[in-house]
Amino acid sequence: MSSNLFSLKGKTALITGGCQGLGLEFARALASAGANVAITSRDVEKAENAALELSNQYETTISGYAVDVLDAKQIDELVKRVIDEFGSIDILINNAGVNIRKPLLDYDEKSWDLVQETNLKAPFLVSKAVAPHMIKQRYGRIINLASMLGMVGLAERSAYCSSKGGLIQLTKVMALEWAEYNITANAICPGPFATELNQVVINNPEANQFFLDHLPIKRWGKPDELAGLIIYLASEASSFMTGSSIVIDGGWTVE
Repeated sequence: MSSNLFSLKGKTALITGGCQGLGLEFARALASAGANVAITSRDVEKAENAALELSNQYETTISGYAVDVLDAKQIDELVKRVIDEFGSIDILINNAGVNIRKPLLDYDEKSWDLVQETNLKAPFLVSKAVAPHMIKQRYGRIINLASMLGMVGLAERSAYCSSKGGLIQLTKVMALEWAEYNITANAICPGPFATELNQVVINNPEANQFFLDHLPIKRWGKPDELAGLIIYLASEASSFMTGSSIVIDGGWTVE
């Protein structure tokens, strides 16, 4: 199989929440495959610094933008700006997310709404803004960052589990509605990865051991272990895959 099948040269990717954690790893992976990358954050300085860091490592064009992914007007302005500056958006990675851990009976409405809106409403808004451009060019790759917790439950993650389960279903609808335009939509469902978002668990010996006991591999995932999958889903190699949810979780959901 030719390595050109995985080449992203000449393609442009938009990644929400791309300045840290898995989002930054996705940006690094796509740039390594030749893609130009637009990364976002609510903090323009963080986005621009992350873009500068990557630009020093790769020969592709990488830029940072500020956007609130819960603000439809800001999203529309972002999409227009990225298209104006890059010429197209070929790959969209809905990565921005949040997790608030509380027992169900202690979960307040404000926290619930923040998790649902960030993890589920934002991918809807961003995809809705990008899709008309992809439809017009009759090409697109949409990758939604869901979670293994969209498939299995975990105590104190009621909002997170339900939002990620909803995102898996939203991905399926995107796949059905946009397939005729050569747009694929797939979800990645990571298990426990050692990112900033999970440091509170990793740093708690009891909680950390609970996670390790549920992982046949007996360790947390490393962010760069998602690089191959993100390149695959963004490239021509995955042209016949759409509506799928790919679990990469160290074996957690096997049992």
